[in-house]
Amino acid sequence: MREGLAALIGLEPDMDVVGTAVDGRDAYAKALERRPDVVLMDIRMPGMDGIEGSRLIIKHLPDTKILILTTFDDAELIVRVLEEGVHGYLLKDMPSEAIVSAIRTVYNGGTVLQSDITAMLLQEAKKMSERSAPPHLLRASDSAAMEALTEREKEILALLGRGLNNKEIASLLVITEGTAKNHVSNLIAKLGLRDRTQAALFAVRAQGSFP
Repeated sequence: MREGLAALIGLEPDMDVVGTAVDGRDAYAKALERRPDVVLMDIRMPGMDGIEGSRLIIKHLPDTKILILTTFDDAELIVRVLEEGVHGYLLKDMPSEAIVSAIRTVYNGGTVLQSDITAMLLQEAKKMSERSAPPHLLRASDSAAMEALTEREKEILALLGRGLNNKEIASLLVITEGTAKNHVSNLIAKLGLRDRTQAALFAVRAQGSFP
């Protein structure tokens, strides 16, 4: 699989494969040496797994983006790895052209999640929130961040927690898609989050704090 992906990516005119690795520790070591723009990371591997490998790369190489490509569709694993700060999560049964497209998306600052993973992710986040704290309880820092949001931004944050995209939010609130996008960008910045995926997870934790 690793060799096949390297060959596939190497055929793209705008991509170069700078190395392959056998586990998370090997990936981290080679990333430090070769400074890749994007890392394709599996989750369960012998030795250091992909979650720990991703955490180390994100900590020490913040400009390197990580795209998880794995056979595991375990919701709890998905939540854990997204909270580490990876930029996407795909399953290995994706068509090759979708994998290549996802690499370009994360390179350009986007986030990639298969559509059928989103609902599973939000459902698991709710379960984790219920297990870890009393219902609707936010950390003090989260509560303070929520206070900085406008009422409209809180409304949009709640819709992100339901998995809605900008077009769906705009239609529901009768605003333009561009306005919805600006509100999403503003609330992400105010909450100190990385992207709309982390915003959706935040919204699940904060579901009792909305008007």
